[in-house]
This record gives sequence, C-alpha cells and structure tokens, in this order.
Amino acid sequence: MAAVGCSTLDCFPENVLIDILSYLNVRELVRSSRVCRRWKQLVKDQRLWRAVDLSTWKGVTSRVLWVLLRQYLGHGLRCLRLRGLLLSVRRGAFLTESWLQALRSKCPRLRRLCLQHTDLRNLRSCCLLPPSLQVLELSFCEVPSGFFAHDAETEGKAAIETLVLYKVPSFSDQHLRSLSTWRQLSRLELRDLSRVSAGGLKSCIPPGAQTLGRLKHLALETWSLAQMVALGLGTGWPGLERLRLGGNEVSPGLLTVSRLQDLRWLRLHKCRLNQKMVLKCCRSLSRLRVLEFSEVEFVEDEEETDGQKSSEDDPVPNLRLSLRSLLPECSVCFSGWQIRKRLRVSAPAGGEVSALPLVPEFSEETVAVVTRTCASEAEHVVC
Repeated sequence: MAAVGCSTLDCFPENVLIDILSYLNVRELVRSSRVCRRWKQLVKDQRLWRAVDLSTWKGVTSRVLWVLLRQYLGHGLRCLRLRGLLLSVRRGAFLTESWLQALRSKCPRLRRLCLQHTDLRNLRSCCLLPPSLQVLELSFCEVPSGFFAHDAETEGKAAIETLVLYKVPSFSDQHLRSLSTWRQLSRLELRDLSRVSAGGLKSCIPPGAQTLGRLKHLALETWSLAQMVALGLGTGWPGLERLRLGGNEVSPGLLTVSRLQDLRWLRLHKCRLNQKMVLKCCRSLSRLRVLEFSEVEFVEDEEETDGQKSSEDDPVPNLRLSLRSLLPECSVCFSGWQIRKRLRVSAPAGGEVSALPLVPEFSEETVAVVTRTCASEAEHVVC
C-alpha cells in the first residue's frame, strides 16, 4: 500500500511538477489550475509564464486577457505573442490603454511582444507599450498614422532595439520617417510593405536629423512591388553592417549594395540572380565577411556552366572561386539553391544565335529548359 501511495503526483517534488507543466500550452495550464489548490499554486509559478504564446488560441478576447493578467502573468514574463480580432467576426477592442498600463506595472521584464492580426488604431501611440520592450513584431496589423512617433517626454525612454513589420498595409513612408525618434533602434525588418518606397527609405539614410543613424541591421523583402525598395540604398548607408534582401524585385536594387562600405553580412533570400550580377555587387565590399544565398535561383547561360561540377555545398563553383579572389576573408554559404540554364538554339542561315528567354513562348521549335534542384538532385527536361 505504501508503494501505491508514493505513486501519486503529490509525492513528486515541486521542480519536477513544474517541468511537467511546462509542456502544456496556456489553455491547458489554466485548466490544470482547477484540479486542486496545490496545482493552482504550481500553475501560478512565474517559471511557467516566461514565454506566453496566445497566437494559437482562437477564443482569446479582451476579457481573457484581463483574467490572465490578473491571475497568472507577472514579473517572470519575457515574451508575449498575441493574435487579435482583426479577422474575427466579433471584432471589438482587443488591446486597450488600461490593459497595456496594467501590463506595464505587472510585467516590468517583458522584452518581446509579437502581435498578429491586431487592430491598433484605437491606440494613439506606441508609447503605451511597456518601456522594457526590446523587440516588437507586427504581422498583418493595422496602425494609426502617428503610432510610431515619440513625444519629447518619451523619446529617450524607448528601449526597442528590433522592429519587425510583415504585411502591415497601413505602414507608409511617414511611419518610416517617424522611426528616427527611436534612439535605440538597431535592427529593422520591412517585409512585403506595399506603401514603402525607395524615396522613403532614402530619406532615412544618415547623416541628418530625422534619419536612422543607429541602424546596424536592415532586412528588405518585397514580392509585388514594381520598384525595388533597395534602390534607396544607392547613396550608401554609413554604419549599416548587416543586410538581407529578398523577393522578386531584388535584381534592380542589388547593384546599389556595392555602395555600403561598412557592410559585413549579406543574405540574399528567395530571389533570381546570376554570377555577373553578384560579382558586380560584391566587388567593392571589402569588409564583407559572410555572404549567404538562401533559396536562390541562379540563372546562367549553358556555355557559362559547361564544365562546372556542382554539388550541394558548392552549386556554382566558378562563383565561389571568383568571390574568393575578390573577398579572400569572406565565407560563402548556399542553402536551398536552384540552377536554371538558358540554352542556345541554332538559328537559320543568315540569322543570329541568341539565348532563349527565361519564360519562352512554346512553339514547334525545339526549346529546352533544364532545371536542377539540390533538394531532389534530379533533372527535368521540358521539350
């Protein structure tokens, strides 16, 4: 009987029970607190509330947020993820000024806040957010015109170092210029923002009063813009050390990267490139130490790729050799690459030989497009 009594959860130490409860999500933790008094005390332990993810909980409302803040959230909270009601049929207020003020007082160590599908137009400014925030991520959110502006009292108190914006339709050049009041901002990620232009980005380049002079890391990803935002980098950016470019419109703005003399890390993500374009871009980047190609499609003529023995680690050997001679201290990394060859076809008598376009108009003439993918290591020939 003694062995049976020791097999209950009451015999486990508190640290072991907390480790077991750490595998539960927020909704399961709240349900577990109703089992008994001891479990209620264990669930309130702040070690279980360091990283709170409510983005998968579809039933979260402002009432639920108040209950969590009053009973569970506290000084142990470091990261908070929320999903708003922007796409919900209920709509209504989600984040209110009173709740954010209570969050500031009860969670003074909150460092990261991630908001998805949240309507922030009822908030007058981002100054209502906890001053301890270092990372702010907004995805599919709506913001008012003066949301990112700081007044004279709060300009020096803002501690946000990283701002990530993904598909925020109302974010414009005006919002981008207002970020100049963020004295601690060192990392900015702009992903698929349709209202940000090359001119707006150029107005934020230092030196100047309303510029992002402390920025060290910049990420630009555009998928549907006719003009690449990276063209705004043509005048150079003093102090910018890390840059990430991605999207369909990388090529027009890639050559402007050569004017970033302080650049040390460059990542090209989900774009179409060729060797000549990359070499022209990196020719004057003497301080570059890391060059990464992530899910990049290399487009080359058949004659340029003949004799190359590509592998998963080195898909374009000639490019690596050329970069090694230009930048001997730079490491080159490939991940998820793809190679597309443009084959030359024989022309009729008296005609000129030209390379086939990337998207040819298929006819009775012989057209061949060879695609090699590192994932499957297979070749597909379309004739």
